[in-house]
Amino acid sequence: MRSLVAATLLFLVFARAAAAGGPNMMVGAAEDLVKQPTEAAAKVQVDKLKLAGLDTVRVTQTWKTGETKVPASALAPLTNAIDAAQFSGVRVIVSVYPFGSSVTPLTPEAQADFAAFAADVATRFPVVHDFIVGNEPNLNRFWLPQFGPNGEDVAAPAYEQLLATTYDAIKSVRPHATVYGGALAPRGVDKPNTGRDTHSPTAFIADLGAAYRASGRMLPIMDAFAFHPYPESSSIGPDFPHPSSTALGLADYDKLVGLLGAAFDGTVQRGSQLPILYDEFGIESQIPASKASFYTGTEPATTKPVDEATQARMYEQAMGMVFCQKTVLGLLLFHAQDEPELAGWQSGVYYADGTPKTSLQPVRGAAFAVHRGAIAQCPGLQLTPKVTLARGKTTKAGLPVTMTCSLDCAYVLQLDAGGTLKGTATGATPKKLLFHGHIRSGRHVITATATATTNAGPPRVVRLAFTA
Repeated sequence: MRSLVAATLLFLVFARAAAAGGPNMMVGAAEDLVKQPTEAAAKVQVDKLKLAGLDTVRVTQTWKTGETKVPASALAPLTNAIDAAQFSGVRVIVSVYPFGSSVTPLTPEAQADFAAFAADVATRFPVVHDFIVGNEPNLNRFWLPQFGPNGEDVAAPAYEQLLATTYDAIKSVRPHATVYGGALAPRGVDKPNTGRDTHSPTAFIADLGAAYRASGRMLPIMDAFAFHPYPESSSIGPDFPHPSSTALGLADYDKLVGLLGAAFDGTVQRGSQLPILYDEFGIESQIPASKASFYTGTEPATTKPVDEATQARMYEQAMGMVFCQKTVLGLLLFHAQDEPELAGWQSGVYYADGTPKTSLQPVRGAAFAVHRGAIAQCPGLQLTPKVTLARGKTTKAGLPVTMTCSLDCAYVLQLDAGGTLKGTATGATPKKLLFHGHIRSGRHVITATATATTNAGPPRVVRLAFTA
């Protein structure tokens, strides 16, 4: 029976390989402000995400020692957020993690409790299909201990055990759910007893793979990999690479894929083909004097926030980079709205009072350009738009037709062997066209041929037959 269950789980995992990169990628935010005491209040926050062009929200649910179910006090805000997002067509990802390093689940009993807690979240919210396990376990803020008595990495092996246990628990109740591992911070010291014991993602991924291989496990521990590619400061753009260090950023995609491949390729766990989600990426902007009263505390000197135009440009650049990374599922901004404490993150496209920054409209435009397939030209990427045709009522002026391309496209419409209409259309935007002149009675065929204007692949040909 155990082998049958394992085979079934393997089939489900590999049968669900998601399309990554390109116009189908997620563009969203990690934003707990959508967790509100009422659904109406949650809907207000979700609507702000939609206004910013964002289609996904990641929310968190923290675990404390001894919990096996979501506490009643946390249920209403989480439920309201999920219901509001579902109503608005926003995808929800739930991140489940220990509430600080003091409650790191290390014993089998604690890990079983955590896994049961995560499975409870998955059971309660069947409309949610994405679950992240843990948060930055390579940092001592969220996971202790990081090192053993001889300086060895004990965090990655312990996290591997937790991830395996939680994966099985979630899959037992939601076999088609996507379970994300990792959620790693982009930097770490890799030295014990520094006062801030941390591991770099480079070391942690290698040690995670070694622990998985040593376990002899014949099932995966994750369906996708979450990562937090923050730059060293907000003044450093997303295109800054780290070829000679253990840090990772958005520009180190090939390096990250190589690390995952070295860690897991040749096992049941996917490595170099493992889908990746950048579930936290933030660029902080400067706070104008007119908004200073909505913030408290002092900005850390290391943050180096940028002006709003630069923030927008960096977010657009990041979306374009991710668009071209073929195993990446999406990019989530951290946050959509600023935290009011200056020691936190002022990386939103809304100020702390909820009013929009000047970066909102450019970010909205960039997010829409992603889904229109027009954010970037990518080597090897070939896109083919979907096309819908609808005809209107024939008039003395001619035959009206409405055409919609899913992507920005160049089109040719032909009526029978005669009239031809040519032009370009914006993705997901209906375009009204007219075949001029008299339309004779009888059967007709409209043939539409559409080609993506960016990353052009094979054309789409659609025919609409009708009788006038």
